[in-house]
Parts: sequence; structure tokens; C-alpha cells
Amino acid sequence: MDRAVCPRCGSRAHAPTVWSSAWRCDLHGEVSPLAPTRLPSPDGLRWLARRARVPVWLPWPLPTGWLVSGFTGAGDERTGATASAVALSGPNPLGGPADLVIVAEEPGVGLGAGLAGLAGPDPGDGFASRAPNATVKIGNHEAPLWLVESAGKAVFAGEVEASWLWLVFWPDTAGALLVEPLPLRDLRHPEQDLDLPFGALSTRLPA
Repeated sequence: MDRAVCPRCGSRAHAPTVWSSAWRCDLHGEVSPLAPTRLPSPDGLRWLARRARVPVWLPWPLPTGWLVSGFTGAGDERTGATASAVALSGPNPLGGPADLVIVAEEPGVGLGAGLAGLAGPDPGDGFASRAPNATVKIGNHEAPLWLVESAGKAVFAGEVEASWLWLVFWPDTAGALLVEPLPLRDLRHPEQDLDLPFGALSTRLPA
């Protein structure tokens, strides 16, 4: 993986050297390198699902008209994928096209925060100190999400299975998809035989 970038800022990440086994960003120091985006295809999904140490979340059933539009993950051969990202594209409930990236990540990776435009790697001080703004449904349980301030997009974050969950919508009005709890599936589970509809590669993934 020689073309990895920083998950927080998208800058080129420097590979390990004889002095350090860590990938590094000039701005953020040691990082989990974000791999080049994988095409929206069964092979792209298998690549991510095999490596992921965190869930690979997908809304299922998909909202009407939505397509899967790419995959990526952060981490290297030593760590496996400490973050996963699934991109989707479809109609905005309030009109026009929309994009969504769903991120699951271990604390401190910073991919979701980078997409949200936050300075730190996690949602920040005061997060979850008020009533939640939305929920997702995982199995028979609902998990709360909180709105994170971000310009030009709607960003929701929460904690599921000891990892951060981020839903990042472009434009911000597409967050209306969360008026009702969005059901999520973890695509790592091989017994699921889902016939996923794939679309064109998303431009929203930083790698």
C-alpha cells in the first residue's frame, strides 16, 4: 500500500521506515493509513470485509433508488482495518442527488471527523450531552446518534459495538433520511446473501 493518505486530512501518508513501523502524516503524526478507494463491486466489498476489525455498515434495505458507490478502510497489514467506510449515492428526500458515507472506526483514527471537517480525531467535547437527534436500528436494538456541526453537510455520530459510527450526508438536507430509524447491517457477516446494487464510484471518499 504505497499510495495511502491520512484519514484526517487526506494528505499523503509516509510509509514505515527502518526507524519506525508506523505510517505518518506531516500534520497529524502517526496515523492509520487510508487505502485507495475500492470500486463499488463484490471484490471491493470482500477486500474490506476480510480486513475490517470494525463493522462494515450498510443500510439494508437500501433507501429507494440508492446505490453502493465505493469502499475504503484505514489500517495496515499489522493492524487490519481499524476503520471502514461505505459510500452510497441516491436521491435526496428533499430533491436532487445526494451522497452518504458511513464510517465505523476505532477511537482516534479520525476518518469520520476528517469527513466532518473537525479539528480533532473524534466528535469532541460535549458530544452526547443532550438528547439524541436520530437513531439507527441494528438487529432488534436502536442506537442513538447526535448531530455534529459541519458546514455544507449533515453529520451524525454515535457509538456502536465499542467503535464510532458516523453518517455523513451531502448536502445537509439529505439528513432527512434519518427521520425514521435507519436499519444497518454489518457486511462482515458471510451468511448474508445480499444482492447489492452498485453505482458509479463516489467522489466523497478522501482516498
